[in-house]
Amino acid sequence: MLHPAFRPATDVFGELNRLQSVLDQVFRPFERSSIRALAGSAFPVINVGATAEAVEIMALAPGLDPSSLQVTADRGLLIVAGERKSELPEGREGVSVYAQERFTGSFRRVVSLPEDADPARIEAKYRDGILRITVAKRESSRPRRIDVQ
Repeated sequence: MLHPAFRPATDVFGELNRLQSVLDQVFRPFERSSIRALAGSAFPVINVGATAEAVEIMALAPGLDPSSLQVTADRGLLIVAGERKSELPEGREGVSVYAQERFTGSFRRVVSLPEDADPARIEAKYRDGILRITVAKRESSRPRRIDVQ
């Protein structure tokens, strides 16, 4: 049986994420702000997958106002940006915060799109804390049946 490091990758994005985590641990071992902080955590957490017709991106971003989200496509990159406001009371005397693990502030995530993605055909919907982005693939890149004469 092969060691996991020598097995062929079946999930390219998963392998890239694993490699990024390993590099982060090597080059930035003490960057975590809390003992409970997740290594390599980012907001929003993103899942990327593909079908024959489209690339699907799901950003797990609960508690956002959809109007605060910006989704743009530029030169083969899909950019998800926005801001999550703090729900802590501001400027109140006598208020102490002992732990704050919920992300607040501006964020930006960038996803490389495959060459067959059509940036003119992107849909984004936000519902129940999930931003679902569908990027259609170009018609010319889809398999098609050729009738033999």
